[in-house]
Amino acid sequence: MIVVMKSGTPQGVIEAVVDHLHGWSLATQIIIGRENTVIGLIGDTSNLADDRVQELSPFIERVLRVKKRFKRASREFHPEMTVVSVPTALGPILIGGDAPPVLMAGPCSVENESMIIETARRIRAAGARVLRGGAYKPRTSPYDFQGHGESALGLLAAAREATGLAIVTEVMDTSDLEMVAEVADIVQIGARNMQNYALLKKAGQQPRPVLLKRAFSATIDEWLLAAEYILAAGNPNVILCERGIRTFDNQYTRNTLDLVAVAVLRTLTHLPVIVDPSHGTGVSQFVEATAKAALAIGADGLMIEVHPEPGRALSDGPQCLTPDQFDAVVDNLAPIAEVVGRPFVRSRAAVR
Repeated sequence: MIVVMKSGTPQGVIEAVVDHLHGWSLATQIIIGRENTVIGLIGDTSNLADDRVQELSPFIERVLRVKKRFKRASREFHPEMTVVSVPTALGPILIGGDAPPVLMAGPCSVENESMIIETARRIRAAGARVLRGGAYKPRTSPYDFQGHGESALGLLAAAREATGLAIVTEVMDTSDLEMVAEVADIVQIGARNMQNYALLKKAGQQPRPVLLKRAFSATIDEWLLAAEYILAAGNPNVILCERGIRTFDNQYTRNTLDLVAVAVLRTLTHLPVIVDPSHGTGVSQFVEATAKAALAIGADGLMIEVHPEPGRALSDGPQCLTPDQFDAVVDNLAPIAEVVGRPFVRSRAAVR
C-alpha cells in the first residue's frame, strides 16, 4: 500500500501521518518526488481499509494498493526513477533516470597488474567510467580458471589509484562480501548467484551499490524478486543487468540478449537497467550492434568486456574487444546516445 500526499504538504503533517502508521505496527518508506511525497507502507495491510488510511489527514491525495509481488522494486511503490550515485575520485557517477548512459568495461578476469592497469587506462581514455574485472570467477567446469581471488582485488585497487575509475567486481560467497566491498565501488552479483538468497540479503545490508545480473533462465518477475531481497534488507541502490538468457539456439551466439526486457522493466520498476552485450552474445563481432540497440531501447549503461589480447585471455576471450576495437565502438555508440537525448559524458584527459 502507498499513501500519496498532496503537493506542498507540510513536513510536520507527513511526520504525523508516519507516526500514526507506525502505531499500527507498519514500517514506512518515504519517497520524495518532484511533485508529491509518497509514503510506502511495509507490513501486512491486507485487513487495513483504504478509507481508514485516507481519514488520517486531509493532505492525503489518494491511497493505492501495490499489486506486484516485488513491492519496493515496483514503480507503484516508487514512482520516481531511482538514480544510483557512485562517488569516485573523478566525481560522482550517476546511473539511471535521465543521466547519460554509463560505460563499464574491462576484462572478464584480472590476470596481472600490467594488464589490468593498461586496460583501465585505455578504457578511461575511450570514455568508460567504471572498470569491470573478475577477482572471483564462477565457472561451469571446476578445472577452468577461477580467478586470482584476494590478490586480484589488490590489483583492481591499484588500477583505480592509477586511473580514478570506479570498480565493479563480483562476489560469490557471503564470507567474501566484506573483503570485496572494501575494494569495489559497485558489488556485482552474477547470473549464477541471482537466487542465492543468503548472498542477496547480505548484499542488502552493506552500503555499496549492487549490480544484479539476470540468471540464465530467470523470468523478469524472478529477477525483480531477487532485487527485492536486496531492497528489503535496506540497500536502495540496486542496478539491474540484462546479460542474455538461454534459449533453444546457441549455435551462433552464447546466449540470447533479451533487449525487450529493458523496455518492459521501464514500465515495471524504478531501478536502473544496464545491458551486457558481451555475455549476451558471446561473440565480439556482435557486441557493437547489440550495444547500439540497447542504448536505443533505453539502457542506462553498458558493460563491455575488453582485453588487450583476447586470444590469450584466461576466460571469455571470444567475446572480448581489444582496446582499439572498444575505442571504435564507443565512437560509433556516441551518435545513438545523442539521438535518444542522453549523450555520453566523455573525458579523454590524460590519466594519472
